[in-house]
Amino acid sequence: MLRVKIFDETHEKDLEESVNGFLKKLDENKVMDIKYQVAVSNNDEENQIYCFSAMIVYRA
Repeated sequence: MLRVKIFDETHEKDLEESVNGFLKKLDENKVMDIKYQVAVSNNDEENQIYCFSAMIVYRA
C-alpha cells in the first residue's frame, strides 16, 4: 500500500530536520518519491512569509 507523509515548516532547516527524522525510521527501499515546494507570500510591504513543504511517497 502506498502512503504519503506531508511536512510543512516556515524555515528550511526545520523542514530538513523533520524529513530526515522521518526517513531515519523508514527502510530506504520503501521510499518511492519525495516532492519539495517553496511558497512565498507578502502580508505587507516589509514582511515575506515562506512556507517550505515536502511530501514523501512510501510503501507501508
